[in-house]
Amino acid sequence: MIRIGILGYGNLGRGVECALRQNPDMELKAVFTRRDPAKVSILTQGAPVLPAEELPQWKDKIDVLILCGGSATDLPVQTPQCAALFHVVDSFDTHAKIPEHFARVDAAARNSGHVAVISAGWDPGLFSLNRLYGQCVLPQGASYTFWGKGVSQGHSDAVRRVEGVKDARQYTIPVESALEAVRSGSQPQLTTRQKHTRECFVVAEEGADKARIEAEIKAMPNYFADYDTTVHFITEEELQRDHAGIPHGGFVLRSGKTGWNEENTHVMEYSLKLDSNPEFTSSVLVACARAAFRMAQEGAAGCKTLLDIPPACLSPQDGETLRRELL
Repeated sequence: MIRIGILGYGNLGRGVECALRQNPDMELKAVFTRRDPAKVSILTQGAPVLPAEELPQWKDKIDVLILCGGSATDLPVQTPQCAALFHVVDSFDTHAKIPEHFARVDAAARNSGHVAVISAGWDPGLFSLNRLYGQCVLPQGASYTFWGKGVSQGHSDAVRRVEGVKDARQYTIPVESALEAVRSGSQPQLTTRQKHTRECFVVAEEGADKARIEAEIKAMPNYFADYDTTVHFITEEELQRDHAGIPHGGFVLRSGKTGWNEENTHVMEYSLKLDSNPEFTSSVLVACARAAFRMAQEGAAGCKTLLDIPPACLSPQDGETLRRELL
């Protein structure tokens, strides 16, 4: 049995706990939290909930620690610290900062002899793999990534920070005409605005200036200014009734040419449609925890991503079974 610890018990941590139930070669040993453990109720009987400060005491009782904090402030600190004690997996998803996060975690993991898998999930993660496969197989071509339709948790938080907003959900939506143009193999050049739209459902505080709120949302740099954005004002009851879930998904496409004169066109497409973004991400984290454990058993150390992990290491099946059933 691979002994798993969870650090952080929000949507992602709860998803990891559920995913472990579907992986009989793993067991949850403990959940660690920065909250009062007495106020955190988990689903697994017999697994303790402990203060995060007690992590060092579990150094020899846990094989892989799955980190379920946020990318903005939690993981940049927690992952290098925890890699000194355990094999670790995180879902760091700030794409532009992955190289520097990798460097910090790699130094800590190599120094302690542990394996640390970072940026595991579907993007970065599975989508990254499909972008790589597309570029390798069709070197003469163009890659495209579309996200949605789904709830963007980061963008929803940005809307909630606007003065006068009580609650909000923001959906990222692919532009269907752009998606179809890519699927045609024509390799269009698309701007940010041409690829996605954004739709916001906002509960305003009583008496708030809705016109100002809408204008402030649409003008927000790095979030909405570069997109066609629609803002709907709804009641709190409507938000809870119609927008309580966290669905997401998207598409990775590679369009390319082959032949001596590049006379033939090919389109590779990978898509996801997710009822629960955090639960699906959690399932990827658990598979990567298995890979971290196996790679460590083979003598590996340092930081890894899904681009570095042999696919067979993710599976509970042995090589003979995989070759017989999947090749």
